[in-house]
Amino acid sequence: MPELAEVEFYRRRWAAGHGAKITAVLVHARARIFRDAAPRTLVRALTGTVLRSSEAAAKQMLFRCDEACWLGVHLGMSGELRVESPDYTPGKHDHLVLRQELRSLVFADPRMFGAVRFQRGPQPPAWWTGIAPAVLSGEFTPAVVADFLHRRRRAPIKAVLLMQERFPGIGNWMADEILWRARLAPQRTAGSLDTAAQRTLHRECRQVARQALRTIAGVGSRLPPDLNVHIPATWLFNHRWEKGGDCPRCHAPLRHATIGGRTSCWCPQCQQ
Repeated sequence: MPELAEVEFYRRRWAAGHGAKITAVLVHARARIFRDAAPRTLVRALTGTVLRSSEAAAKQMLFRCDEACWLGVHLGMSGELRVESPDYTPGKHDHLVLRQELRSLVFADPRMFGAVRFQRGPQPPAWWTGIAPAVLSGEFTPAVVADFLHRRRRAPIKAVLLMQERFPGIGNWMADEILWRARLAPQRTAGSLDTAAQRTLHRECRQVARQALRTIAGVGSRLPPDLNVHIPATWLFNHRWEKGGDCPRCHAPLRHATIGGRTSCWCPQCQQ
């Protein structure tokens, strides 16, 4: 499932259409992605409007059309945004196409776990403003993280990192990366972390989010070495699914198991 950096990458693709009029809207009306938006309403409302701006938060995107039209996109597990030619013919999985004079903005989702939302009004909709404060915001403090860990103290820390009400945009690979850098085993309960471990977790959440946005943003499968002296010279991400993969820090064999309902990867030597 696309996470924080991948979602921002796809948002930037559609940002190519900022300032241009939407001349036509094409939809697969029966596609399950239109859970919170009637396709016919969407077509009527967006046709003739101008795509003004966009934002990404957590695992969602918001596109503002003119002053009072808000289009929300959640990529689900297999969704992606693309830019095609203005006369592009939608394929089987291209469920929403916004035509402009110079391009077509396409939302494709083969498995249809994604979602399209739409609302009219002068202010952004509640389903957008209700997203938890970003990991890189000033509201994401060590104290806030410590309080959340205490309230989820019996849950594995890996499962807690995937809770979007406090760690918006953090998904499976980012959670594994954070825990590897923080030297915390994913099976540890959230309540077992002392103050120092809590602060390390907070720091690595922000560091991984910052570096992922800066370097990967969905561009490829490998992240470049990180030059920050507080971070190892590579990423767990680059090794987590290699057959017989070893820890890039200590070279011990990596382990995999289902923790908190998700396949997890960790180093038993570094994350005891």
